[in-house]
Amino acid sequence: MKKAAFLVVFLAALIGCTTSKTSTMGSEVNGDKYEEKPIRIANDSLEYEITITDIGFPRFLNTQPPEDYYSLEYLERRNNFFVAEYNRRVLDIRYSRELYPQRIEYDLSVQYGKEVNYLLFQYFRYFSREYNQKFPGLRN
Repeated sequence: MKKAAFLVVFLAALIGCTTSKTSTMGSEVNGDKYEEKPIRIANDSLEYEITITDIGFPRFLNTQPPEDYYSLEYLERRNNFFVAEYNRRVLDIRYSRELYPQRIEYDLSVQYGKEVNYLLFQYFRYFSREYNQKFPGLRN
């Protein structure tokens, strides 16, 4: 399933963080054709990299509250909960390997920063809606 492969690319890259990072995201019009570009977040030393290639995510992200709407503490708390639930589903045979192919490495002792936490939080919201996956405590 293509969508599961996109999720793997996104989730497999959370390794570490420094304060110096670059971000590329969004959509652009190329002639008469509208193209969605992958969202990429990386630091200069490439200790972590997240690339979200799910084509519907940039459009979804444009409809959500801005990053400043949430506190960093809120995002970290929610992501810790959602990552734990996601990782539980990776091990549970009742859930599809196509949707839950591998664990997410999210370490609370690592300071990923607000941008990474915001995008991870929004991706869980998108993932829940797009693939009809219910996460406790996540309102669609």
